[in-house]
Amino acid sequence: MARTRALLTERDRELLADEEGGNRRYQAISEIRSRINDELSTDVEVLKENHPELLEELREVVCDEE
Repeated sequence: MARTRALLTERDRELLADEEGGNRRYQAISEIRSRINDELSTDVEVLKENHPELLEELREVVCDEE
């Protein structure tokens, strides 16, 4: 089974790791920020309304304070 991305693509990960990535890095940051503010927010609402158990699993992963 092929793996899918969660929030970041492989390319996003590469660009974020490259501190001298220039415009492409800043563009990736902008796109990631949009995914967080738009798409992820919508997904959280859908989970909240339709499957709160999955929302709790998401919170456990995202809010894990190690």
